[in-house]
Amino acid sequence: MTAIDPDTLDAEARRARRFTRINKADAWFQVLGLAWLTPMLKAAAGDNPRAQVSEIWRLLGIPLLAVLLFIGAWAALAPTVQTSLGAIPGPVQVWEQAINLNADAVREREKEAAFYARQDARNAELIANGRADDVRDRAYTGKPTYYQQIWTSITTVFFGFLIGSAIAIPLGILAGLSATANAAINPIIQIFKPVSPLAWLPIVTMVVSAVYATNDGMFSKSFLVSAITVTLCSLWPTLINTALGVSSIDKDLVSVSKVLKMSTYSKITKLVLPSALPLIFTGLRLSLGVGWMVLIAAEMLAQNPGLGKFVWDEFQNGSSQSLAKIMVAVFTIGIIGFLLDRAMFALQSMFTFTENR
Repeated sequence: MTAIDPDTLDAEARRARRFTRINKADAWFQVLGLAWLTPMLKAAAGDNPRAQVSEIWRLLGIPLLAVLLFIGAWAALAPTVQTSLGAIPGPVQVWEQAINLNADAVREREKEAAFYARQDARNAELIANGRADDVRDRAYTGKPTYYQQIWTSITTVFFGFLIGSAIAIPLGILAGLSATANAAINPIIQIFKPVSPLAWLPIVTMVVSAVYATNDGMFSKSFLVSAITVTLCSLWPTLINTALGVSSIDKDLVSVSKVLKMSTYSKITKLVLPSALPLIFTGLRLSLGVGWMVLIAAEMLAQNPGLGKFVWDEFQNGSSQSLAKIMVAVFTIGIIGFLLDRAMFALQSMFTFTENR
């Protein structure tokens, strides 16, 4: 009988635990778009390096090569396209404008800090001279920075998305549970789902102006117009997918709920939602993507100070740097859209994991 070295057993056990941790981490790498980290870790742990290098090339090398080819083609072709504002800016010009936008934001923050410092010094002097009644606190009214415009757009789309989700999920559950409700809701979905945000915007603007008459409320009119337009255009994917998920529940589970005489609330929370959750999250991801696309057009016309207004202002400005700044905004919109989708996918994975435990 051959004796087994205890050190060898310990080494094998440590190696098995290491690969178990890597496999567990792989699920989150997939969610975050970092799947190429898994073969790197496996190669470092000694698992068939040649096969792992091939996987790294597929997951990381090929995408990076495609990006480099795109940048090269862009740099080569951009100078050949002449517009009224000059040639289409290449990668170098766009990068320079990205740096300039960051520098403008830093300068604007310094101006804001100096403004409040002067205001505090003036108010302190008035108080010291016994003129406390003359103290005034005024908000800084400088132009919004590029980062503030990004934040405004993200806030607006999430506000509209949350309102749309709060409407779509209950209606989807109702349509999925009741054939009568589905028959009533389906024509409305088919009529309004294809409507462009440009068609909704004038109607929403007039309604908001009539109902929300004050300018001193919690939200500005332009913010509400943009957010409600996002709501009207983005709720349909969630509504449709929720109704589909609920109606696709296993009939045996529905029969069991009837035998157990479950209340409607218990049926929805313990049976309907867990079973329909994957499709509901698919609808939410689609709705968020649609909302983000719709928002830019809505902000352009509603003049809500976000990325859409930034693009419109640069287009109207017509300077030699405007095209490059617009392209910076285009890349910003695309990257943020990707990050929003990843965030929603991570949320979906977290809920799905919790439900499956």
